[in-house]
Amino acid sequence: MIPPAGEDVRLSAWVHGRVQGVGFRWWTRARALELGLTGYAANKDDGRVHVVARGPRAACQRLLDLLQGGTTPGRVDTVVYDWAAAGEEMTGFVER
Repeated sequence: MIPPAGEDVRLSAWVHGRVQGVGFRWWTRARALELGLTGYAANKDDGRVHVVARGPRAACQRLLDLLQGGTTPGRVDTVVYDWAAAGEEMTGFVER
């Protein structure tokens, strides 16, 4: 369930494709900071990148659109995502 507009949300996105070793996490961090989001982008052992972003719903949606938009480094095959309440505060946006 997506929280109501005006409330901060948490986006969790698992990005599949050739997204490790190509600057994808750095690119994601730069876009998230431009949008004023906090969170992280982390490489997973299976080759995916897990992106967690917290902030205004519209900004999180814009980040998701960018992740799916075809302008990322590497190659994104699919993005599996979900929405949740914002939860605890995070500071900055880091690469893990």
